[in-house]
Amino acid sequence: MNSAVHFLLLMLPLISAQVTQWGPCPTPRVQPNFNLERYLGKWYEIEKIPTYFARGKCIEANYSLRKDGTIKVVNSQIFRNKFRSTEGTAVIRNKMEPAKLGISFSYFTPYSPYWIVSTDYTSVAIVYSCTDILHLFNYQYVWILGRSRTLPVVTVNYAKMLLQKEGINIYKLNATDQSCKT
Repeated sequence: MNSAVHFLLLMLPLISAQVTQWGPCPTPRVQPNFNLERYLGKWYEIEKIPTYFARGKCIEANYSLRKDGTIKVVNSQIFRNKFRSTEGTAVIRNKMEPAKLGISFSYFTPYSPYWIVSTDYTSVAIVYSCTDILHLFNYQYVWILGRSRTLPVVTVNYAKMLLQKEGINIYKLNATDQSCKT
């Protein structure tokens, strides 16, 4: 068996939840004139394409600026009735495209794409990530985030419409359980 097939077989457990497609990643437009300062703070996961690393409920992400200019990312969730959190780092990879961040939760892994497709900074954000594997296939993640634990249906539907317009497959999007005691 060739090495590409071996690699694909090794990756199957990791890519089974997200959207996997043949060919290169789509390249949606991102938030014009992205303002990181306005984006920082707490966001709640409203809907997402399922991931192996966030399978709980009450999922939220908190973004803050570090003194070295990197972005501290703290993701938290309740999984199997236990509170869990993990800290990562995000960076703006190209100052000419500040809405295209890279994010990593380990010193041993490269930065993964974390693109802010759209945000109004005060209520909703649409985030997309896609990784191209040897130009053979790609795997994609999508998140619809809110500044509150719920968003109006019309807002979520608008986010989905925008994603589809940008050529992003949303058929696996699922609502995140945000029924938490706060």
